[in-house]
Amino acid sequence: MLTKEENELLCRVEGNAPMGQLMRRHWQPVCLIEEVSEPDGAPVKARVFGEDLVVFRDSRGRVGIMDEYCPHRRASLVLGRNEDNGLRCLYHGWKMDVDGNVLEMASEPAASALAQKVKHKSYPVKEWGSMVWSYFGPAETVPEFTPPAWAPTADTRVSVAKALIPCNWAQILEGAIDSAHSSSLHSSDMVPARVGGAEATEKTWLRPSTDKAPRMQVQRGSYGFRYAAIRRPLTNAATHDYVRSTVFVAPATALIPPNNLYNVANINVPMDDTSTAFYFIAWGDPAQTPQTETWRKFLGQTLGVDLDAEYRPLRTRHNRFWQDRQAMKAGNFTGITGFPNQDIAMWVTMGPIADRSHERLGASDLAIVEFRKQMLDAVRAFQQGQPAIGTGELALPTTVCSFQAIVPKSTDWREFNARPVGHGGTGPELEPSYSVGQ
Repeated sequence: MLTKEENELLCRVEGNAPMGQLMRRHWQPVCLIEEVSEPDGAPVKARVFGEDLVVFRDSRGRVGIMDEYCPHRRASLVLGRNEDNGLRCLYHGWKMDVDGNVLEMASEPAASALAQKVKHKSYPVKEWGSMVWSYFGPAETVPEFTPPAWAPTADTRVSVAKALIPCNWAQILEGAIDSAHSSSLHSSDMVPARVGGAEATEKTWLRPSTDKAPRMQVQRGSYGFRYAAIRRPLTNAATHDYVRSTVFVAPATALIPPNNLYNVANINVPMDDTSTAFYFIAWGDPAQTPQTETWRKFLGQTLGVDLDAEYRPLRTRHNRFWQDRQAMKAGNFTGITGFPNQDIAMWVTMGPIADRSHERLGASDLAIVEFRKQMLDAVRAFQQGQPAIGTGELALPTTVCSFQAIVPKSTDWREFNARPVGHGGTGPELEPSYSVGQ
């Protein structure tokens, strides 16, 4: 468990909070490219680290990320006119370009030089991996954008489900790196089967184990850490182990063990102290990785069906996450459709910021304990002037990835030669068991 002071240090990200300042030294997703795909289309509201932002694509196709509020009288630019390579405030007609330059001040005299004296707050932009990214650290030291491990090349298929969750980033990240919970919470969707490794079907993910109490081992790195959840396989249990190795990439990414067709990842962006943009990602070979709408339907994360137009889940604590008790009596473990929705129910019911001072952790929580210890160590080092964890030379090596495999007991998972699925990755070469098209 953590003390109240440690919990605050871990979770708080707004303003000058040390953890938020550390996170600002990493490029962060702001929204999906699909949200601002149209030149001169409707601006999009975003929120990162407690800052309200407006995102828009101008007439030339450039994306801008700016302070949501007009520098004149602070009216929202989300309602503004996106036209002629700039965003125009409705209140008095002030117009800014993607770099925050004031192009026009309709309310000021023609001879006024005020426009040259005003610069609206804007941020650098990169479009990559289905997302619009920005950097919120010091403007004088913007690092070069480096593709994340889950979108290594421009031709990698990256399908993303997005949801805005009303709770702190850390309890979501802890869910993503908690391997033990999947054997209970997701047991109706991640089904034991006599297969050679994790496999994806149209409705479920198959796993070659019924073991609900994995043995946990951790290996720390400069980028975060990786760990192995070691279970008894359904076949050859006397001589082999079933290993699922997850990678935590600081500050808030998890590379989740893949199935036989595609890789899986999760990145969490704090909107503020008590809300988070949760992105759940399938990535890999376009021939085997589901397209976006297929992926969202599989997860129960479809806009207009499971989420409102602003990516907020329609399943909430007030409607008990649409839990079906009759389905539970019939054998479904949770009665909640879509395994991310099962996770969301757990995260949200912990409260806006989980009180970790009352927890009782066990052996299966080793990754959780390591995450908290490493991030608290990292933020204290950052406060003392050290580089932010995972930046520069401390970044994730390209040789490190998540994996799952049945291996001889003599195999050290730390030395296992793993590659992402679709890139010479581990696991049997199988034909897709469902359509990956729309």
